[in-house]
Amino acid sequence: MNVTPVVRLASDRVNIPLISDVSQNQRLFTPGEVVTRQQGFMRGHGTYMEEDALKSSVAGVMVQVNKLITVKALKGRYVGEIGDVVVARVTEVQEKRWKVDTNSRLDSVLLLSSVNLPGGELRRRGVEDEKQMRKYLQEGDLISAEVQNVHSDGVLSLHTRSLKYGKLSQGILVKVFPSLIQRRKTHFHNLPCGASIILGNNGFIWISPIINNEGEGGGFTQNLDDVVTKEDRKTIARLRNCILALAHCKMMLHDTSILYAYEESCKYEASELLHPECMADVAFLTQHRLSVLEV
Repeated sequence: MNVTPVVRLASDRVNIPLISDVSQNQRLFTPGEVVTRQQGFMRGHGTYMEEDALKSSVAGVMVQVNKLITVKALKGRYVGEIGDVVVARVTEVQEKRWKVDTNSRLDSVLLLSSVNLPGGELRRRGVEDEKQMRKYLQEGDLISAEVQNVHSDGVLSLHTRSLKYGKLSQGILVKVFPSLIQRRKTHFHNLPCGASIILGNNGFIWISPIINNEGEGGGFTQNLDDVVTKEDRKTIARLRNCILALAHCKMMLHDTSILYAYEESCKYEASELLHPECMADVAFLTQHRLSVLEV
């Protein structure tokens, strides 16, 4: 039986503007566009001076802090800051360090001295620890970590010294643009719907069942024996599609917006949330609830 594939034309796609930024009166600047001609402002990231005017070098929105003007790109690689929470994947095991992918221009570094030893043991790292590095973390492992330092060449140095960081076990990884992750005091959330999420500042989001034994094993323990129930799988799948719907409509992602989107999506099947029309509907209702909350 031959099945004819369905092709969706570009003209038929639902394209929602930056509805999350409308209330803040933020406008989109294109490369080469004049941001301001006033004197006295300092040039930040995403801007350059030309003909006595400050112009944008990327497509994004303007962010002004006192006299410093930057243009934050809506699409692009992650630019790390000290203290950021990231979700990353180990790409290589090297001498006394791991190379990890944090969605930035260059691979980041996790030093052996920057991780908790199994059991939370505190001591100097020796030769035996170097030999067992692959037992701690190996290629392909997903971890949660914090940016400890940003080097001059842009390479990020990570650490997992807190027991809330470490190897990630059963769950699903969702990738969005880093500019859509809203900075908050905490990026670890246990949602009332029955799932746990880590909103990485680098645009990597980890969704998993709620874990009760957090902190055991120094952050290296993977509990693969417990079977994830069907209800948990459905919840995780729905959360994933809700996050993709909000990201499709360029809405900022944080615990409140994701929870609202989950609640508004309950009238659809999880698979229906992949349709552009359903994405737009969930995003619109979520934005409406957020605007009411702000008032």
